[in-house]
Amino acid sequence: MQDALLRAWTRRGALAWLLWPLSLIYRALTATRRALYRTGLCKAQRAGAPLPVVVVVGNVVAGGAGKTPVVIALVRRWQARGLTVGVISRGYGRKTHDCREVRASSLAPEVGDEPALIRRATGAAVFVAARRVEAARALLAACPACQVIVSDDGLQHLALERDIEICVFDDRGAGNGFLLPAGPLREPWPRRVDLVLHTGSNPAFAGFTARRALAEFAVRRDGTRVPLAQLRGQSLIAVAAIARPANFFDMLREHGLTLADTIALPDHYEFDSFLISRDKDKIVICTEKDAVKLWIHHPEALAVPLQFEPEPAFLAAADALLDAKLSSAHTGT
Repeated sequence: MQDALLRAWTRRGALAWLLWPLSLIYRALTATRRALYRTGLCKAQRAGAPLPVVVVVGNVVAGGAGKTPVVIALVRRWQARGLTVGVISRGYGRKTHDCREVRASSLAPEVGDEPALIRRATGAAVFVAARRVEAARALLAACPACQVIVSDDGLQHLALERDIEICVFDDRGAGNGFLLPAGPLREPWPRRVDLVLHTGSNPAFAGFTARRALAEFAVRRDGTRVPLAQLRGQSLIAVAAIARPANFFDMLREHGLTLADTIALPDHYEFDSFLISRDKDKIVICTEKDAVKLWIHHPEALAVPLQFEPEPAFLAAADALLDAKLSSAHTGT
């Protein structure tokens, strides 16, 4: 059923039109919810005042579009400028339900794989909660000097007042243009956002672009590196539990690696009951996102980081938006 839906979402075929009446109900519910916030019957809440500036990095299509690499890139850039940056997330896929800090020692099942990866990649303060306002306030209580909070996902989480919205797309674009379940859209598109970034290689419409490529090395659990060149000619088992596993497998092959087996799993797969044959002649290789969970059960696995580089114009535009908000906060205008 999932595969059938994904195929249906790429065009307006028979299945999409069959589900279209249900998408009208979804559209009505979405419009009603937005109207409640627009008229003030429901109140969006600020994380703090006048700072921090809240930046939401999200998407309007179901499934991953590459939001987390964008979050990591922005956090690193603003940290390099000397700003204190924190991150909030729902912590999708975690087994806990409270509001909690993501620490260096936190396990992915406790906080979610993406928050664990962001904490590992940036060292920033990261908090997870079902209500992002709660996560933001907990972050500020722990880090009062925080100037910028980046929300990993949450474009449709209207309860959190935000200053900047960044919408991320992959090569699917807006799909067939229908809302769920007839299409991939969580809300009608186009709609106003501050920046649009395409993470794929074939943007479907106007917006900034980014370059995605695998690093030239893999990482062991202890942080040591193994050049991918050393893995050529060896028998590898590639594992990916991401939105489009085939992309990862293809990139490995482009590096000249031999994949004896490929294991594609659902996005955010937990790996609790997952066992790989411990064949000493085969090396397990996975994505950096999956590694934070897979290492719990297979500490010998190698993770290949994704190198993500938004075009300079996108970073400059994001800086300009942030600087304007920071200036406004300091002057009280």
